[in-house]
Amino acid sequence: MLQDSDVATRIPAQDLARARSFYSSKLGLEPVEERAGGLRYKCGRGYFTLFQSSGSASGTHTQMAWEVDDIQATVNELRQRGVAFEEYDLPGLKTINGIADIEGNYPSKGGVGERAAWFRDSEGNLFGIGQPLK
Repeated sequence: MLQDSDVATRIPAQDLARARSFYSSKLGLEPVEERAGGLRYKCGRGYFTLFQSSGSASGTHTQMAWEVDDIQATVNELRQRGVAFEEYDLPGLKTINGIADIEGNYPSKGGVGERAAWFRDSEGNLFGIGQPLK
C-alpha cells in the first residue's frame, strides 16, 4: 500500500511571495502548479509544496534533501546564485567549505558513504544536498 505510493514533502513559508522569489532566483526552481496559499514544485520524480503558514520552521533538522551526482558542482552553482551553506564542526560532522564527508551509507544505496551540504531557505527551513560515494 504505502510502499508503492509516491511521497511528497510539505514545507512551511511565512511569506509565500518571498519564498517563491528565493526558490526561483537562488535555486532555479519554478512552481509547476499554484493555488491559493500554496506552490507545488517538481524535482526528479518527486514533488514538494510550499504552503502559507503562520508557524515557523525550527531549522534544527533537515526537512528535505536532494541527491545529486556532483555535489561540488551543485554547491558551486548554488553559491553563484547567492545560496549560503551551513558550516558545522561537531563530533562526527565537520564541513570543509560547506561540504561534509560522511562515512557509511544505507546498504541499498551501495558505496561507502556520502558527501553532504546544508543550506536554509528564506523561511529558515533547512535543506540538504547529498552525493552517495561508491
